[in-house]
Amino acid sequence: MKAIRRYFTDNLGIIIALAAMILFLYIFPTTHSTFLTQKNIFNVLRQSAPNMMLACGMTMVIILGGIDLSVGSIIAMSGVLGAAAVVWWGLPEICGILIAIFSGLIFGLLNGMVIALTQIPPFIVTLASMNIAKGIAYVYSGGKPIRCMTDAWKFLGAGYVGPIPTPVITMLIVFVIGVLVLNRTQMGRHIYAVGGNDTAAKFSGISVAKVKFFVYSFSGLMSGLAGITIASRLYSGTCTSGDGAEMDAIASVVVGGTSMSGGSGKLGGTLIGVLIIGILNNGLNLMGVNSDWQYIIKGAVILLAVYVDFLRSKKKSK
Repeated sequence: MKAIRRYFTDNLGIIIALAAMILFLYIFPTTHSTFLTQKNIFNVLRQSAPNMMLACGMTMVIILGGIDLSVGSIIAMSGVLGAAAVVWWGLPEICGILIAIFSGLIFGLLNGMVIALTQIPPFIVTLASMNIAKGIAYVYSGGKPIRCMTDAWKFLGAGYVGPIPTPVITMLIVFVIGVLVLNRTQMGRHIYAVGGNDTAAKFSGISVAKVKFFVYSFSGLMSGLAGITIASRLYSGTCTSGDGAEMDAIASVVVGGTSMSGGSGKLGGTLIGVLIIGILNNGLNLMGVNSDWQYIIKGAVILLAVYVDFLRSKKKSK
């Protein structure tokens, strides 16, 4: 009970924002009869699931004081490789899924290795890997979707376990694993320590390189999982499927209260941030807002979240 009370106290601001958004969409004339239906709620959760997977990894990255710009491109690459393994190579669907997830892990390992062993900023490293992964997706697919329509393929992104969409179950499993890693393991404590002050962490005996390697590897793994989930939902691997995904993930993490300066943040807040971004996307679509304007609105939300984080950090430093 104390943990639940503390959760609501720590996240009161964003919970109020989420409730206000839900109330607005419920009473708004064009969304009143469609927003709070079971079908649309499951639709929001299904569409938010890949972002939650990315945001779990991105939360650890940002707590560490870093950034990962490659996640969207890894989504596209992993989806293309997974679909190609099934359609072109004739492998079983489970092999395509594992190949997609493993390809994301490979890129995460490479990001982590370069960042951990060199002084190159994460922004530059992940910017480079973003372009490499996107290039692999385009070169391998020829810029065309690789269609895969089998029932086994569709299960991960478009299937159900009872009444619950499969991606929602996957999202919850990933969330629980992320919470356990951050709150119940030595690695989680080290992530916060390195994010707070990597020099002090190094002098206290923490392997900073090992922590960075783990965090970026985990982010890559989550990107691969998100990629194959989206490819399954779309019945195809496409080289544009991850466009803008890194911005939604970063926005969810920052809206959820994780500081861009590193050292603080909780996955519980990230979960609410993911729901806010998911409901925002869904609500704008239901209201018929032009997709061009949606970019502007989401950009404004990110800017507002970063500004709130700036004010929060400034208040703490006093």
